[in-house]
Amino acid sequence: MSYCVNCGVELEPSLQVCPLCNTPVINPKEQHKTLSPSPYPTSKGQVETVKRKDLGILLSVVLTATSITCLLLNLLVFHTSLWSLLVIGICICLFVFTFPAVFYSKTPLPVSLLADGLSVAVYLFLISRLTSSDVWFWQLGFPIVILLTGMIELYTLLARIFPFTILSGALYLFVEIPAFCVSLELLIRRLLDRPYAVTWSAVVLTVCVIIDIALITILAKKRLRNEVRRRLHF
Repeated sequence: MSYCVNCGVELEPSLQVCPLCNTPVINPKEQHKTLSPSPYPTSKGQVETVKRKDLGILLSVVLTATSITCLLLNLLVFHTSLWSLLVIGICICLFVFTFPAVFYSKTPLPVSLLADGLSVAVYLFLISRLTSSDVWFWQLGFPIVILLTGMIELYTLLARIFPFTILSGALYLFVEIPAFCVSLELLIRRLLDRPYAVTWSAVVLTVCVIIDIALITILAKKRLRNEVRRRLHF
């Protein structure tokens, strides 16, 4: 049996209001919550995603406009030196570096790396046009770019041919680091017309050889390999 919450009179189950004081009858067991409409929209709006083609067009326009603007400023206003070549070279490098991600994602990695190396070589060549001599470019800059590009290509090739893990990747890296350092020292000595010798790069070579021997031993012994992976969580 229900009772009025205001005057306490006994109420029939079918009554909606109290016959004595006209207070609405509220039954807690049958109470329905009346929610006010939400002030926020119920449908989720979605911003249209930017297409890769549109992003590529924007990037191309920005880089082209930057190159042309700097070239015109160089020719018409600040024409004491060809400083615009530096800006143009940077724009070329940015375009080549971002091309696979923005324009064509299916570009093979070796082709992309080769294009990156060539763009850096072009940028260094443009810099050499601003210097009194380009000997440093042909004897040092260009060979270093070719060497680094070839080593990166070799690293990716080894990672694809053989099973790649963190340990094997570290082994490839510590093989290429001393090779690069020795080659760099020899190129510098060639540029300075000094006798070919290995000095500071020998220290790098010795350390890397020790690390390589340790990595080869770990990779050859399954128990060592599993223990290293367990302790280093990879």
